This record gives sequence, structure tokens and C-alpha cells, in this order.
Amino acid sequence: MKKIAVVAINKNGREIAKIIKHGFRQQEVSCFNPSPGQLKDLVTGIFDKDKFEGIIFIMAMGIAVRMIAPYLKNKYRDPAVVVVDDFSRYAISLLSGHEGGANNLAIQTANILDAEPVITTATEALKDTIIGIGCRKGIKKEDVVSGIKKALRKARCPLKRVRYLATIDLKAKEKGLCEASQTLGVPLRIISRIRIKHYQGAYTKSAFVLKKIGIEGVCEPCALLAGKRAKLIVPKMKLSGLTVAIAREN
Repeated sequence: MKKIAVVAINKNGREIAKIIKHGFRQQEVSCFNPSPGQLKDLVTGIFDKDKFEGIIFIMAMGIAVRMIAPYLKNKYRDPAVVVVDDFSRYAISLLSGHEGGANNLAIQTANILDAEPVITTATEALKDTIIGIGCRKGIKKEDVVSGIKKALRKARCPLKRVRYLATIDLKAKEKGLCEASQTLGVPLRIISRIRIKHYQGAYTKSAFVLKKIGIEGVCEPCALLAGKRAKLIVPKMKLSGLTVAIAREN
């Protein structure tokens, strides 16, 4: 998704918009800050997939729904729409989720804001497995893919059941990991070190990892934190330059 519009209508929203724009550095992002009375006219002008492939509204979802309702055509022609609340707790895929790319846009936005992505399309709701990954710098895509497949074989789990790959914020731009995500067609969720540091659940802890990056583990807490009520089904596996763990929800 190359062209994204971010729309905020208050001070909090404008600060969140700045963070989003900075996070989408490889995309063309335009920020709009209309007054509430100007919002309708703004949406009239930007709700066009030829102008913006994605629109992120930072406001109550009800406001966003009322603003876009008159312009809806179908899921192939409408831009992807994501809604972020004023406290950046959630990034909600509202419109054109699967075909239009709003699901991926919501996940990317959540990664930038350390928020929770909310995806409700049936194809994603059926997926309940998360793969947590830790890796050395410069790891190759092939090694990541191979490690994931080994872990899935151990879990006797098909790839189609995997909702996310999950890793720590330090590895958000790791080329081999990002490429593996694209190759497998599984979104990459980013979990902040702060969330891991304060996580109270049980996982395998490492003094070496603590000394190196200030937290006691990566793959297991990332897998657990990226899911809802998730439990480990494959504990930490140490592979060449890679650690992998698998968690399943509910």
C-alpha cells in the first residue's frame, strides 16, 4: 500500500498521526487535521482508491462509519479503512479488510503504535496459532522459513492455521524475517520490549538474552503476547541463528 491518508480531529489524534506517519516511512502518507465541521467535506475529497489506497481515521468508530457510509461501493473498489481510538489502544480493520488490504494495514498500524489489531474477517478469525521468533542479526529468509516449517511439523500444525509471526521491536526491520513473512503470507506482529518486560506469564528465561537486550526471552513471550489466552504448544526451539516457539489461542 503506497498512498495512505491519516485523519485526526483532536490534539491526541494529531500526536498519534505523527507517530503513524513516522512509522510508515516507506509509504506516501498524508495527514489531515480538519475541524469536526470540515470532516465531511474532507472525506468527500479523499474517499477514492485512486487517491488513497488506505485511510486511517483516529477517532471513534461511529464517527468514521457515518462519514464514509455515503461513499461505499464494494470491497474491490473502496479504499482500505482502519480506525484507531484516541488512546491508540486498538487498530481496527473496518472496511475492505481482506481484498482491500485493511487487515494488513491494521496490523502494520498496530505494530507502529504498540496497539492491538482488531481483525474480524472470517478467513482470519479461524486462525488461532502464533509463531514467536527470535533471531540473530542478518539472518537469511531461507533459515527463518526452514525453522518455522520445522516447528510446525513438531506441532503437527498446517501453515494455513497460523495467524501471525511475532517478534520483538528490535527485529521489526530485520530483512530476512520480513521477507519470510511475505514469502509465507503470514503477517508479522511486533511486540515491544516494554510489554515483554512487564509480562507475568511463564516462559523460558535466559540470562544471556537479559544481558544482551534487557529482557529474559523473545520467541515464547512474543508468541504468547500476540494471541488471546494463548498457551505454548511448542516451547522454545533453538536452531541455527534462530529461536522459534508456537502458541495457540484458547
